[in-house]
Amino acid sequence: MNGPPGPSRVARFAMAVAWSSFLAAGVLEALVFSVVDPHDLRWFGAAPVALSPQAVYTVSFLIFWGVVALGASVALLLVSLPEDARRPARHAPGWPR
Repeated sequence: MNGPPGPSRVARFAMAVAWSSFLAAGVLEALVFSVVDPHDLRWFGAAPVALSPQAVYTVSFLIFWGVVALGASVALLLVSLPEDARRPARHAPGWPR
């Protein structure tokens, strides 16, 4: 079983963050725009937003995706911090392979 090597650890983390945040942004967009009409949006209560509904959906999806990806990245970073060097390893070096 000496096939080609798989993606690196960073690539796997990036894929996990991108895909999970994409799905979460889609759900968040559906929830928000089931309540909010894009034609009723205003800039901080003043002038109406002069964008088409499709543009509002697109921009809001990208904002939701970015915010969720940032949160997922921080969570993944905190979970995968290296262990404290003072604690002895519970497993043999290189475990698991």
